[in-house]
Amino acid sequence: MRLGFLRRQPAREPAARTYARALPIVPVRARGLTIEGADGRRYLDCLSGAGALALGHNHPVVLEAIRKVLDSGAPLHAPDLATPVRDAFVAELFRTLPPEFAGHARVRFCGPGETDAMEAALRLVRAATGRTAVLHLTGSHDDTSAEDPAGAEGVWRNAELAAPGAESALDGPEPGTPRPAGVILDPVGGADGVAPICDAWTRRVRRLTAARSVPLIADETQTGVGRTGTLWAVEHSGITPDVMVLSKAVGGSLPLSVVVHRDDLNAGGPGTDHGTFHGNQLALAAGTATLAHVRENALAPRAATLGARMLDRLRDLARDVACVRDVRGRGLMIGVEFADPEAAGPVPSADAGSRPPGTPPPASELADSVRRACLRRGLIVGLGGRHRNAVRLLPPLTISDEQAAAVLDRLGDAVQAVNRAHRRDFVPPGR
Repeated sequence: MRLGFLRRQPAREPAARTYARALPIVPVRARGLTIEGADGRRYLDCLSGAGALALGHNHPVVLEAIRKVLDSGAPLHAPDLATPVRDAFVAELFRTLPPEFAGHARVRFCGPGETDAMEAALRLVRAATGRTAVLHLTGSHDDTSAEDPAGAEGVWRNAELAAPGAESALDGPEPGTPRPAGVILDPVGGADGVAPICDAWTRRVRRLTAARSVPLIADETQTGVGRTGTLWAVEHSGITPDVMVLSKAVGGSLPLSVVVHRDDLNAGGPGTDHGTFHGNQLALAAGTATLAHVRENALAPRAATLGARMLDRLRDLARDVACVRDVRGRGLMIGVEFADPEAAGPVPSADAGSRPPGTPPPASELADSVRRACLRRGLIVGLGGRHRNAVRLLPPLTISDEQAAAVLDRLGDAVQAVNRAHRRDFVPPGR
């Protein structure tokens, strides 16, 4: 049965599939951290829907919230109409937001995907400022240099606003060009291999943007709902953004995206963000239950404590394994970066500026080998980083101490096995 599913999918679906290509499993049941495949094997899921499952798979409070809506006879589709389910979600969301932000905020529902939310946020700041260009700041460990405008969107990535004279990045990148319409800040760069941005740097960005009336957009798509050890990652630095983009976990495992913004940015009349599926009732109910459970059970500080312990143990592993270049993270958002110590040497021009001379180069093949070794041991992890050389751990916030230990045991065993095989297969230059 399992092989039949796996054979039919590539024959009927395009090569654009991502997770299916890396995870040749057919999930049939799931609960919490655990997924059971059609072949009867069980896996510990530390991908969690790329962070969408704050409470893990099929948490009882989420299932109960969905059943309640289904059994009530409430409409499952109600565009942007006021409903009790929608009202409850907004009320719970405002309870979790930083008070100084919640006191002057509006909630804007958009299409169900995370891209929909970011597009809505960009439309919002562009309409409010009359400008178009946008700066995108990430915590990337691979590239912290400013780039030229990217395409028609006019997005500059990773402007180094902490450097002397950095104000010019917000005053227009070229003489005579306008300031940007907004600055997008990723508190932790998930796709960048879990790269947290320094809190002091974040506060400097906030001061610079506020002084120039440039809206600051915090992308909490993957970091929100307790993932990093606070309910929202911007709370680590104490800043108040002008816009927050929320998706993934905010829908309680169902598709939901929301933009929360300062009320004086409320530009655009009816139809500005028109769409058919804005605020699905089941997703709103699941999101309300998830937000309330995380808040009432203090799962964010629990993530901070457990995440710190996991980081400590992984750093112990890194001291013993040469191919682990870095271990980093915040809360239960953890990245383990791999490099090839056997290949250290002159830095290719393509990598100039991203790593010092003599530094081991990124090792995407080692990271992928670790991911596959983890899967053989019943552990599901993700990959990230510009070179896809970082293994990502995004376990649900409900993970127990015993489960966390099992995750680290399996990951550590996989890393050690891959490291031994790599050292055995390495052929020194000239041999």
